[in-house]
Amino acid sequence: MAKTSVASKKNLKETSSSEEIFSNINERVSYLKEKNIVPLPNLIEVQLNSYKWFLDEGIKDLLDEVSPITDFSGKKIELHFLSHSFEPPKFNAKTALTKNTTLEGALKAKVQLINKETGEIKEQEVFLGPVPYMTENGTFIINGNKRVVVNQIVRSPGVFFTRNPLFPKHFNAKIIPSRGCWIEVECDKRGIISAKIDRKRKIPITSLLKVFGYEKEEEILDLFKDVVKDAEENYILKTLQKDSAKTVNEALISVHKRVRPGDLANPENARVLIESMFFDSKKYDLGKVARYKINKRLHLDTPNTKKYHTFQVKDFIEVLCELIRLNNSQAMGDDIDHLNNRRVRSVGELIQLKFRIGLARTIRIIQDRATLITNFSQVTANQLINCRPITAALREFFSNSQLSQFMDETNPLAALSHKRRLSAMGPGGLSRERASFEVRDVHPTHYGRICPIETPEGPNIGLVSHLACFAKVNEYGFIETPYRKTCNFVKNDLKELIGRAIDETIELPKTKNPLIKQGEIITEALAKKITQLKDKKTISVRTYVTNEFEYYDADGEMNLVIAEAGIELNEKMELIEHLIPARQNLEPISLPYSKITHIDASSIQIISIATALIIFMANTDSTRGTMGTNMARQAVSLVQPHAPIVGTGMESVVGKNSEQTIHAKENGVVLDMDANSITVLYDNGEKITYELEIYERSNQGTCIHQRLSRGLKPGIKFKKGSILTDGASTEKGELALGANLFVAYMSWEGYNFEDAIIISDRLVRDGILDSIHIEDYIIDIRDTKLGPETVTKDIPNVSENKLRELGEDGVIRIGATVHPGDILVGKITPKGETELSAEERLLRAIFGDKARDVKDTSLRLPGGTMGKVVRIQSFDRKEGDDLAPGIIRQIKVSVAQRRQISKGDKLAGRYGNKGVISAIVSQEDMPYLPDGSPVDIILNPLGVTSRMNIGQTLETHLGWAAKRLGVTIATPSINGVITEEIKEMLEKAGLDEDGKTTLYDGRTGVAFDHRITVGYKTILKLNHLVEDKIHARSVGPYSLVTQQPLGGKAQSGGQRFGEMEVWALEAYGAAHILQEILTIKSDDVSGRTNAYEAIIKGEEIKAPDVPESFNVLIKELQSLGLNVELLNINDEEKKLLKESNLGEEISIYDVQDSIKDEEAEYDLDKNSEEEKLVKTEEKESIEEEKEIEFAGGGEEKEESLSDVEDVEKEDLKNDVNDIIEIEDPSEEELAEIDSALKEMSEVDDDSNDLP
Repeated sequence: MAKTSVASKKNLKETSSSEEIFSNINERVSYLKEKNIVPLPNLIEVQLNSYKWFLDEGIKDLLDEVSPITDFSGKKIELHFLSHSFEPPKFNAKTALTKNTTLEGALKAKVQLINKETGEIKEQEVFLGPVPYMTENGTFIINGNKRVVVNQIVRSPGVFFTRNPLFPKHFNAKIIPSRGCWIEVECDKRGIISAKIDRKRKIPITSLLKVFGYEKEEEILDLFKDVVKDAEENYILKTLQKDSAKTVNEALISVHKRVRPGDLANPENARVLIESMFFDSKKYDLGKVARYKINKRLHLDTPNTKKYHTFQVKDFIEVLCELIRLNNSQAMGDDIDHLNNRRVRSVGELIQLKFRIGLARTIRIIQDRATLITNFSQVTANQLINCRPITAALREFFSNSQLSQFMDETNPLAALSHKRRLSAMGPGGLSRERASFEVRDVHPTHYGRICPIETPEGPNIGLVSHLACFAKVNEYGFIETPYRKTCNFVKNDLKELIGRAIDETIELPKTKNPLIKQGEIITEALAKKITQLKDKKTISVRTYVTNEFEYYDADGEMNLVIAEAGIELNEKMELIEHLIPARQNLEPISLPYSKITHIDASSIQIISIATALIIFMANTDSTRGTMGTNMARQAVSLVQPHAPIVGTGMESVVGKNSEQTIHAKENGVVLDMDANSITVLYDNGEKITYELEIYERSNQGTCIHQRLSRGLKPGIKFKKGSILTDGASTEKGELALGANLFVAYMSWEGYNFEDAIIISDRLVRDGILDSIHIEDYIIDIRDTKLGPETVTKDIPNVSENKLRELGEDGVIRIGATVHPGDILVGKITPKGETELSAEERLLRAIFGDKARDVKDTSLRLPGGTMGKVVRIQSFDRKEGDDLAPGIIRQIKVSVAQRRQISKGDKLAGRYGNKGVISAIVSQEDMPYLPDGSPVDIILNPLGVTSRMNIGQTLETHLGWAAKRLGVTIATPSINGVITEEIKEMLEKAGLDEDGKTTLYDGRTGVAFDHRITVGYKTILKLNHLVEDKIHARSVGPYSLVTQQPLGGKAQSGGQRFGEMEVWALEAYGAAHILQEILTIKSDDVSGRTNAYEAIIKGEEIKAPDVPESFNVLIKELQSLGLNVELLNINDEEKKLLKESNLGEEISIYDVQDSIKDEEAEYDLDKNSEEEKLVKTEEKESIEEEKEIEFAGGGEEKEESLSDVEDVEKEDLKNDVNDIIEIEDPSEEELAEIDSALKEMSEVDDDSNDLP
C-alpha cells in the first residue's frame, strides 16, 4: 500500500546532500546468443486490459443494447440509460482482506424516464448494484479471499467449413453468431443442399432463399452462376427440383413447420418468426468477432458496425457459394483447432455475459412493475429498477463459476502463472470427459502463443494451458505473437552501405562497366561512389534483420516466411547462410535467404514464463519439463531465499511482475524506513510511504513477508528501477524459489533407492530449507436463544496451567507458543436450564449467574500443529463490521509455524527430478571433497539416464564453476550456453572439464571407487510436507451407519484395511490378527468397548462380538423382504429364535441376546456334567470313609454330603426345565414331568432327614 503526497522544494534540497547511490541489481554473466529487441509485455495485461474494457465499454454496450425499456404495451413509459459511473471502493485491498469483505464499488447509471401519456421526462441517478473491483495485480478480493478469473479459450463465432463425415466428398458449413440461432448447411450424396436451424429438421436452402426475398427460381439460379461450372453438378438446381415449396408462402409455412413444429403455421406467423429469429438485434447478434471472421473468411468488406451485426442475406449467399466452390475443387476445409478459429474470452467478457443475464432479469422486473402502476405521474426510476438480479448474477459468477478460482499463491510464480492460464473448460466450453485427443494436442499455430510444455499431467492435460512469454490477446480475442522484420534494401546512404554485402550488380552509368558485383562487400570507397549515383534511391543488399517488429495472429502469420531466432547473423545483422531453415504455412522448409520475411522475436518465444525459468530446456525431455514447471509452482517460500546461481535471466522479470517486490518509479532518496514501512521522496517531488506486508498468510498457508533490501538506509539515493523491498521468494528482485546446494550424484548405502534423497544435517542446523507456514483459526461468538456466548478467561473445569497464556479478555497473547489442545480463545456458551435442586438454588443465590450451567466451547489448536501466535484480529458488529446473521463477534488468530526440513519432505529440481528425503546424515559422515568440503545432498544417478533430463547435470557443472569464480550466470532455456562453454568455465575455475572429482567417505575417510559428478544446483522444497501428512489414530470418531472408523487426517480417521489386504492376511494364515482387524478394530461396537475397558484394567481381551456391518447386511436383506434366521454355531436342529412369519422384523439385538443365552446354557450344561462326575466320585469316597470311621464323623463330612444332595437337586431341576420348554407337550411328556416333580419333592424330603 502506498500513501502519496507532494513534498516542498525545501525537503528536496535537504535530502539531496547524500552522494551515496544505492544499487542492488544482480549483474549476471549472460550467455544470451541473440539481441533482445522485442520487450516482454506486461505479463498480467490480459487481465487488466480486459477488466478495464468491461468497466468502460462492456457495461455501456449492455445498457445501450437494452435501452429503451418500455412496458408490455409500449404505450405508457419508456426508460433510457444515458450513462454510467462508478464510486470508488469504501476501503482498500488490504482492509478488504483483513475484514473478510469484498473489494467492490457502486455502479450508478443516469436514467431518463419518459411518461408517454403526458410527455413528462424525469432524469435521475439510480444504483445498479456493487461491482467487484480488480486490484492492480489482476486479482479480485471476494469475501476476504483473493480470486483469479481464468481466461477461457473457446471456438470463435463466425463461419466454418468442414468435410461431411458421412460423405467425405462434400462439405458442411456452420454460421455461429455470438448470440442467437446456429445455421448448419449440409450437402448430401445426391448434391441436395439443406439447412438446419438450431439443430431442428432439415430445410432445403432454396426454401430459405425464397423466405429471404428471392421469389423466382431464375433469381436463385442467377445468384450462383459464377460458381456452378458443371451442369451435372448444379447443386442449386437439384435442390430446387427436390424442394416441394414452389411459392414464397409455401416456403414460409415449410420453414415454420420445421422450426416450430407444434405451432399454427401460416405465412404471417412464419414472417414474424423469421423476422425475430434473424433480423432482431436483441435475439440475433453476430458480434464484432463473427463479423470480422466472416469478412475475412469470405473476403467481404461489410462494415463492422452494429447495423451489420444481425443476419445478412448476402453473407448466407456467399457461404453457399463457398460451399459449392469447396465441393467442386475438393480444397481443404477449416481446421477447428487452428488458433484462427479459437479465441480467448478474458475476465471482462466473462463477467459481461453474467451481467447480461442479471440485466435481463432486471428489465423483466421493470416491465412487471410498470403493469401494476396506475398513476405514472408519481413514479420514479428508482421505484421501477431493482438491482438485486444483477448483484446475484455477479456474486454467483465469482463464487461458483468454474472459471473464478481460488488464487494459487504458494509462491510468486504460481500467482503469475494462474493469471496467464487458459482453460478450454467452463460454461460454453468442453468437458474433460468428452474432449478428444485433437483438442488436447499441440497445434502448429500454438507456436509463440500457447506453451507446449506447461500443462497439467492429469485428466486436464491439453485442456488447461498457459500463454507463451511474448503472447498478447488482441481486441477480437485472438492470440498474437511478435516477429522481427527483415529487409533486403537500404537507403543510398554512406553510413548504411559500409560493410554490407550487395545483392545486385551496379554498373557505371556511362561505361556500363560493373562498379560492384553481386555478393561483394561494400567498402567505404565503393560506398562513396555508390552514393554519387543520384538515380539510385535504394540499394539491394543481402537480407538483414531490422529492429522493427510486429504482432501477428495465427491467420496473419500464414503467408510469412519465418526463420528461427537462433540463426547465424553477422555484425550487420545479415543472414550468413545461403539456405535458411524456416517455416511457411505452418510447414518446415529450407529457403534461400532472400525469401525470408521475418524471424522469431526470441528463442524463448514459444514457451511460457514458468518454462522459461528452466535452464537447458533443450537438453531435457518435454514430459520432465512439464513436471518441472508444475513443481516450480508448488515450491514453498524459504526463510533464507537464494536466487539460483545459474538462472535464465527471467528471474528478474518474474520478480518485477510479482506482488511482493516494490521498484522505484523514479530516481529519488529514502526519507525514513522501519520494519513495517519505507518512505521515499522521488525527484519529481512526490513523497510516498509504502506499507510492507509482514507475516501475511497466503491462500495456501505459505508466508507472504516483505523485507527491505539490504543496503538501504535513510538519506541514501536510488535510481529508477532499484528494488526497494524483497518478498518471501525473491532476492535482489529476482525470483528465489529454492536453495543452492552442493550436490553429489552417487549411491549411498541404498538410502537413495527409487529417487530417495539423502541430505546433510547442516541444512537442518542452519535452517537453509526452513519455511514459515501460517494458519488462521476463526471462532464466532453467537447470540443463542439462551443468551449470548461470552469470551472469557473464566472457563469451567480447566486448569490454571492451560489458561496461563490467555489475556484478561480471554484471548491468547501475541507471541505465545502454542501446542495441540491449547486454548486460543476462551468461550463459554449457556446450556439449557434444568430444574434446580435446593443446593443449586443456594449456590445461585450466593454467587449469582456465575453458577449457572455453561458449556466450554473454546477455540483450541487442533492436533498435529504448533507454532507462535503472530496476529489477532477481532470483528465486532457494534463497530460496524459486516458479520453473518446471528454472529455478534468474530475473532481470528494467526499461528505461524517454522518448519525445518525433515524425513518424508519432498524436494525437487527444476527438471522434474523429484524425491523424498529418506535420511538426514550428520555433516561429518557425508562424502567430502579432497579439500574437506562435505556435500549437502546426495541424488541417485540412475534418476537421470532413463528420464532424459540431462539439464540437471549440466546445471551442476556450470553451478560449480560459477560458485568457484564467484559469479552468477544467465543462460536462456533455449539456445543458451553450450557444452564447450561449460568446459571452458570449468577450466577457468581450475576444475576438471568432465565436472567430476574424487570423493571420500566421511565415515571411513576412504576414497570411493569412481570419480563422482558434484556441483551446485537449485533445489526446491515443495508444498508436500510430511508434517501435513503424518497421522496416527488410537481412538476417534465412527461412521453412524456402518460404525466403522472414519478416514483421513481431517476426521482423525484410520487406515483402511480393504479387501485385497484381507486376502494378504488370509494367505499368511494370520487368523487372529484378521479377526481383530475386522471386529474390535473396526465395527464391533460392544467388542471394542469391552476391549478398551480390558486394556485400561489390564485384563485379557474377551472374544469379539458380531460386527455392525453384519447387522447392516441383515437389515438390508430384511428390506428385500427376506426372513433372516440365525442358526446355532453347532448346527443343532433347535433354532435360536422362535418361528416368525415371512417378512416379520427381527431385532438384531434379540438375535445377539439369543446367541449369548444359548452359549451360556451350553457352557452351563457342560460344566454341570463335569461337576456331577466329580461330586459322584467324592460321594463314593465319603461313604467308604463313613463305613470305616462312622463313630468319629465330623462337620466337614456332613457339609460335603449336603453339597452332593444339592447338586442332585439342581440337576433334576435342569432336566425339568428342559422338559417344560416343550411348547406343545404330549401325554407321555406330561407323565414324565409329573414323575420328575415327584422326584424333586423326594429329594427335598431326604435332605430334611439328613443329620
